Amino acid sequence: MNYMKHWDQAVPAMTERPPGFSLIELLVVLAVLSLLAAIAYPGYRESVRKTRRAEGRSALMQAMLEQERNYTQKNTYQIFSAAQANGFKWFSGSNAAGSAYEISAAACPGASIGDCVRLTAEPGTARVNAGYSDEGCGSLTLDSTGVQAAAGPNANCW
Repeated sequence: MNYMKHWDQAVPAMTERPPGFSLIELLVVLAVLSLLAAIAYPGYRESVRKTRRAEGRSALMQAMLEQERNYTQKNTYQIFSAAQANGFKWFSGSNAAGSAYEISAAACPGASIGDCVRLTAEPGTARVNAGYSDEGCGSLTLDSTGVQAAAGPNANCW
């Protein structure tokens, strides 16, 4: 037997690897991506919450403009809610299902509806997007005297 028959042929080196990624490399990439997602997600959620809050504030301002127009024509403000809209838009977005806030109007505390109206934007009710909540600001209010308020602990709601 001649064991030296193929001595001139190249023997594959032990350092050559098959094409592709090792399990360790994939786990490192997964760990880095998980870390980046954990850092970015809370910031993203807060941005979405601020955008929805701006939607609620804008809807309150628009409803107040309509209330003032009604006051100049009829010398009184108008009560409205989702159950009885009375010609007013009771949701904050382009449609009720996609809206973050339900808008309603009532007389200011201690005043009649002819003198003062308070608009309230309630987040995430059953009639609008129930999955939305805003623990920082809660309900937003605006009255015809210009007072803006929020029910939550956050001071930067308006």
